[in-house]
Amino acid sequence: MNNMIRLAVVDDHPIVIQGIVSLINNFDNMEVVGSFQSGNELIAFLGNNKLDIVLLDIMLPDINGIELCAQVKKLSSSTAVIAISNHTERSIIMQMLQNGACGYILKNASVEELKNCIETALNGELAFSKEVMEIIAKPSVNDLKGRAKFTKREKEILRLIAQGKTTANIADELFLSPLTIETHRRNMMQKLDVKNSIELINLATEQLLI
Repeated sequence: MNNMIRLAVVDDHPIVIQGIVSLINNFDNMEVVGSFQSGNELIAFLGNNKLDIVLLDIMLPDINGIELCAQVKKLSSSTAVIAISNHTERSIIMQMLQNGACGYILKNASVEELKNCIETALNGELAFSKEVMEIIAKPSVNDLKGRAKFTKREKEILRLIAQGKTTANIADELFLSPLTIETHRRNMMQKLDVKNSIELINLATEQLLI
């Protein structure tokens, strides 16, 4: 039992956790010692427990998986983090790797791919499901331009736009002029190369800028 590989699963959907746990507990020398629906739960557990592998969803209720990955690696550099997600954006995959993840699996991956990725990560190598490898190999136009960076004020305004608030509403709430709000909106649209606020919100959401 001392040689058992200790894993944790983090996902905000209980049924997904249950499915992954059932699969992994059937693998030789592997056991799930913790399953969590939020990042804070994982961090609290990791403070007092050793983990070899963390299977981590990107979208969580309290923190996104990209930021959580960096926290995990800071707390336990020896713990291998593998993202397991529905997100197929190359920029998100690359951000996970930059924050210390050693693998990325899509949730439509096969059981064999999951097992192989875990074993590959334990050997200190990068581990990807087949579809993720194809995504990494083909950068999009936006990837080649580089990831857009929004200022704190731009993110604040973007969140309010996403809530459906008008320029006048946002200006009143932030004690800014309507012209300033529109200038920030245009700047954000230019950074993401989109034509309107709907495209701005959609792409910013995909890139986890909101």
